[in-house]
Amino acid sequence: MLPPTSTPSLDEAPSLLLVDDDTTLRERLARVLRERGYEVRTAANYSEALAAAREDSPELAVVDLRMPGPSGFELLRDLKTIDPQTRIVVLTGYGSIATTVEAMRLGAVHYLQKPADADEIIAAFARSDTPSAHASDTDYSVPSLERVKWEHINRVLTDSAGNVSEAARKLGMHRRTLQRLLQKYPPRM
Repeated sequence: MLPPTSTPSLDEAPSLLLVDDDTTLRERLARVLRERGYEVRTAANYSEALAAAREDSPELAVVDLRMPGPSGFELLRDLKTIDPQTRIVVLTGYGSIATTVEAMRLGAVHYLQKPADADEIIAAFARSDTPSAHASDTDYSVPSLERVKWEHINRVLTDSAGNVSEAARKLGMHRRTLQRLLQKYPPRM
């Protein structure tokens, strides 16, 4: 892959499938990547992405983890089934160690937190060109149950736009209990 600062020529433009349900983000990112010389196709969900990949398998793919319908994990797995050579970078606004490990186990070459710009995405593909141990060969430490609980609580709180009462209702706990949990430091791995 090309370094982040170079632009591919027209005859070597890599095909890239960009999958994100956020229309504004998807179209802006697609425009910038096209300006950088990539042949970009976009999809808003699992079905559109799978149809595009079956029609013409992309060399690269950027997949949002969280979408309506089947998740980015399912799409990642199915894109790799269609073409094992497709290199995939996963984007998510709800990152955790567990989701990172799962994405890498399913074949993603890199995992980025949103908001990620075109330079970060291109750099992620460039970094994936360097030899490394395969994800299944790597010994990942499993996060503690307390750490997973902390990450889940914070994800629900984020989904509730910071509204503690709404998050407590979604989590099935009393608001004051949630407030006490949020005042504690995150547990160690």
